[in-house]
Amino acid sequence: MKDPSRSSTSPSIINEDVIINGHSHEDDNPFAEYMWMENEEEFNRQATLIKLFLLFVQIEEELWEEEFIERCFQEMLEEEEEHEWFIPARDLPQTMDQIQDQFNDLVISDSSSLEDLVVKSNLNPNAKEFVPGVKY
Repeated sequence: MKDPSRSSTSPSIINEDVIINGHSHEDDNPFAEYMWMENEEEFNRQATLIKLFLLFVQIEEELWEEEFIERCFQEMLEEEEEHEWFIPARDLPQTMDQIQDQFNDLVISDSSSLEDLVVKSNLNPNAKEFVPGVKY
């Protein structure tokens, strides 16, 4: 009986078609592996076409992205026009006269309403004054 651990798993070299360096002895042309170079110009032309196509696809994607961003900005501007947004150049006063006019338009409430506010207040008038950082 044979020991299975000693059996050879490599094929026996009895066949005459031994392959050396990737070529069998049957190859008549020793330059067979270089035959692709015969069509090197066609290969280069196809490679250039593929590169141009990929560049075209990339440029097209960038154009689509730019168009999308442009549409987003346009929608944002239209939305701003639809709503009354705060626009500093339009809404802030430009001169001291305008500031003074706005200041004069402020209404100071009369003392009776202030007394009503104090009467209805929940604050403790006898509470100690709050001083930050001091513990009581």
